[in-house]
Amino acid sequence: MLNVLTREEAVALINEKTANFIPETEKVNISDALGRTLAQDVVSSENIPAFDRTTVDGYAVIAADTFGAGASMPAQLEIVGEILMGESADFTLKSGECVKISTGGMLPKGANAAVMVEHTDNANGLCLIYKSVAPYENVTKTGDDIALGKTALKKGTKITPAEAGVLAALGVYEIPVYKKPLIAIISTGDEIVNGEIKQGQIRDINTFLLSAAVKQFGCDVFEYGAVRDNRNEIESALKICINKADAVLISGGSSAGARDMTVDIIDSLGRAYFHGIAMKPGKPTIFGIAENKPVFGLPGHPLAAYFVFRLIVSEYLRNILNMPEDKPKKSGALAVNIPSNHGREEFLCIKQNENNEIVPVHTKSGIVSVLSEAEGFIRISRNTEGLFKGTTVEIFEL
Repeated sequence: MLNVLTREEAVALINEKTANFIPETEKVNISDALGRTLAQDVVSSENIPAFDRTTVDGYAVIAADTFGAGASMPAQLEIVGEILMGESADFTLKSGECVKISTGGMLPKGANAAVMVEHTDNANGLCLIYKSVAPYENVTKTGDDIALGKTALKKGTKITPAEAGVLAALGVYEIPVYKKPLIAIISTGDEIVNGEIKQGQIRDINTFLLSAAVKQFGCDVFEYGAVRDNRNEIESALKICINKADAVLISGGSSAGARDMTVDIIDSLGRAYFHGIAMKPGKPTIFGIAENKPVFGLPGHPLAAYFVFRLIVSEYLRNILNMPEDKPKKSGALAVNIPSNHGREEFLCIKQNENNEIVPVHTKSGIVSVLSEAEGFIRISRNTEGLFKGTTVEIFEL
């Protein structure tokens, strides 16, 4: 019988024991920063935009000059020039004047609004304005996007195309990021093979499933491959991986059966801190530190192995990389009753039906295709015996 912790207790213990395992930092060019994790806050050293600019094609005006303008009585302003895109507006607009301007153009001093060209006519050097504008209507003010001194991106942010755009706007082209942790992956089991299989054998799924998950999280991978259920072979593989990588994932050999020796091997090289988490799937999870490297023992079933990575290993990575908390992306109402085992926190793959209600994607132990069919997963508390139809649940990304 495994002596289990709650998932919260397990994550807290892992974070405590790995608090000093912070990756080194480096700088990369903005073109190579996609998927990397910021190692420090990015604080704006300037206002974005650096000047008041129009958001429409039309005329820059002093808003008060347009008050009361309408279809039957247009405001009449003298057109005193044109500001082209990319030009500096090095003059001051006076009351009774306006200047032609294009979207994104710089407003001259004195101007505080822009009138859309659709609401104007040009008559012998005069601009006839048929609709009044309020102060700063159709204008992006200095610093409206990013203000001087504002934290534009926080430490721990994973850089996506959106963040790359922000960095480019700020002129930050050398990006401080954490070096990618190198995660080694070992699959164990006499039945696990690569390539052609015989009766009773199965292909190595976990190496590639976990490798993809690790890479998606922004880490590098060392794929050791499959080893037999042999203590010497597993121990040798673990030593090689510990020497090479920053952390090791071993799938298989983590349950309480007579042949499941992973926890003993970790203990022989360091210390196993727990063996068992009150969660489904993923109960026989192991965590230890061997030769000053974190080692995670994951179940052999691919679905369970994935959920342990998604809910346990990823929390370790979030902690050392200062990444934000994992939060649900949306919510929905259950289409059916869902029973659960009291005492174990359960995670269930789901999808939405034609009425946008949440339905479980049913599976059996060892089935992996459910991950590709599911649109996310839900959490069922360990202190409940299930959820009733109509209950609103939070949906997490797989």
